[in-house]
Amino acid sequence: MKNVFFPFLLSILLFLSCANPGSGPDGGPYDETPPRILRMTPSFGAKGEKAKKITIEFDEIVKVENAQEKIIVSPPQIEMPEIKTSGRKISVNLLDTLKENTTYTIDFSDAIVDNNEGNPLGNFTYVFSTGAEIDTLEVAGHVLQAEDLEPVKGMIVGLHSDLADSAFVSKPFDRVARTDGAGHFSIKGVKPGKYFLYALSDMDGDYRYQRGEKLAFSRDTIRPYCFADTRNDTLWADTVRIDTVKQVNFTHYMPDNLLLLAFSEQNPTRVLLKTEREPEYMKVYFTAPSTHIPEVRGLNFNHENAFEEMRSVGNDTITYWLRDTALVNQDTLRILLTYEATDDSTQLNVMKSDTLEFVPRFSYERRQRMKAEDLAKWEKQRERRHKKGDFSQETPPVDPMKIKYDFPGEITPVQNLHFTLPEPAKVDTSGFHLFLLKDSTYHAAPFRLEQDSLNRLAYTLRAEWRPGQQYVLNVDSACMVGLSGKVNQQRDQKVQVATEEQFGSLFLMISGVEGPAFVQLLASNGTPLQQVEVKDGRADFFYLQKGTYYVRLIADKNGNGKWDTGCYAEQKQAEEVYYYPQPFHIKVNWDIEQSWNVKTIPFLLQKPSELVKQKADPKKTPKNRNAERERAKR
Repeated sequence: MKNVFFPFLLSILLFLSCANPGSGPDGGPYDETPPRILRMTPSFGAKGEKAKKITIEFDEIVKVENAQEKIIVSPPQIEMPEIKTSGRKISVNLLDTLKENTTYTIDFSDAIVDNNEGNPLGNFTYVFSTGAEIDTLEVAGHVLQAEDLEPVKGMIVGLHSDLADSAFVSKPFDRVARTDGAGHFSIKGVKPGKYFLYALSDMDGDYRYQRGEKLAFSRDTIRPYCFADTRNDTLWADTVRIDTVKQVNFTHYMPDNLLLLAFSEQNPTRVLLKTEREPEYMKVYFTAPSTHIPEVRGLNFNHENAFEEMRSVGNDTITYWLRDTALVNQDTLRILLTYEATDDSTQLNVMKSDTLEFVPRFSYERRQRMKAEDLAKWEKQRERRHKKGDFSQETPPVDPMKIKYDFPGEITPVQNLHFTLPEPAKVDTSGFHLFLLKDSTYHAAPFRLEQDSLNRLAYTLRAEWRPGQQYVLNVDSACMVGLSGKVNQQRDQKVQVATEEQFGSLFLMISGVEGPAFVQLLASNGTPLQQVEVKDGRADFFYLQKGTYYVRLIADKNGNGKWDTGCYAEQKQAEEVYYYPQPFHIKVNWDIEQSWNVKTIPFLLQKPSELVKQKADPKKTPKNRNAERERAKR
């Protein structure tokens, strides 16, 4: 009996232990209390302080998260401070010489957390002064990217009391802060006075502008001040009920709504980047634009009338198409290229000459051998066809000009047809024929064939496309003859024009902007889809498919049809960009008319949140793990 009862009892005990796994000791409640400061050496707000080492002691073990990203010392330190944690202590060792009569701030942001649960101390700034006074003024605001109003994270924002333009490039800032994920900054410990405000992606850590760094600047003089103010603080009984609303007195520091629009200057440093050679052309690439057109002199060939020259906007990419077959077949072409380049020592643009050698990937001999191999393969195939009695292909095929056609089968009435040539060519427009299908009969329809003014290899065929109608485009063979002698093949393309009932329209009545401007229609992910010029205060978009769209306006000051960056040396800001703050929901066979004063809403509030890619940093709060555990037990 004893032997039978013992296994039975053991099984019962095991069952009970497995059925209630949470009934045993749970290790006690979680720590949800942020670390508390016990003492600071020197003391917080110390005056006349000369010590360069600051120690902060807490009531528990702490750690510092993302110190390089979040902690910033002001005035800026050229030599990075040493920041160390040891148990319950954080030490900051300032390596730069301390300035006389200066307020120092160490902004820890929310980097200090307890070691176990990661409960944050909160936004904490340590302050002391080497003089007899503590400067307490603050200025705050945001930095946005000028091109698309995106918040800019991690930029250094600084004040200069020296109001000369040269201060930004020759002196470190007087006081600094760093932008967070929302592009927000707050510069503390500012003394009364007049300042200019700047922002900088300080890549070399010298707190002054260097070529290639993203920047922002304002010519508005800042005069920091403060006043006594009150605000309403709401205490909640729970998630839906308000317990108490009380007024809290505080010091309001101004200005607190500053805005800087950051941009990257076009790289003014112009050097020869690389060269390229195919049998049919030579190509040179530069790092920056120039109004000067490079000069070419052939060293082992006659350069007179040797090229068909094609230049990019700004002359930073130039292609020299070879007119002469003998030059195409010549393996090595040497030239003397004279061009505008930036001098390393003076940073001024000067004329420079280089001897360049252009060699194609495959030599003329190898290209001929490859052609012979292809011909031999074709002849063997012809022999096999002859054995089968097939005499339909008696001449080798001619390699045609490979044209890139953008001829969709269905277009809207405002679309056009496009194609791009692989090389410069003579285009005979009489070889193009457009027909409209009407009453089961094709009728000749008018059209225009236009060469792109920037890319001379690109062409557009424009016509007055009738909604709901069908067209046929015929392109005769050999109506396009390239420099190499290659010709196009015949092409027949049916084109169906969609009906008006398939689309909606958006009509914008625009105010608040002077001078040239254009509006871009954006997809739901922010990608530009269409661009129209503002004319007579209107921007109209026709034949839009059903969906959600956004719009932005670019104040096109120089009228070149694109957004242009700024230039600090010329004290020129980037062209302004405005977003309509709400999406447009386009429906089929439906028109939307909307008035839009682009300056009604501040820049900071314009860009729809759905388009903002740089999200604000998540707010650190103590973890409520005890409540979560209690809920899990229920």
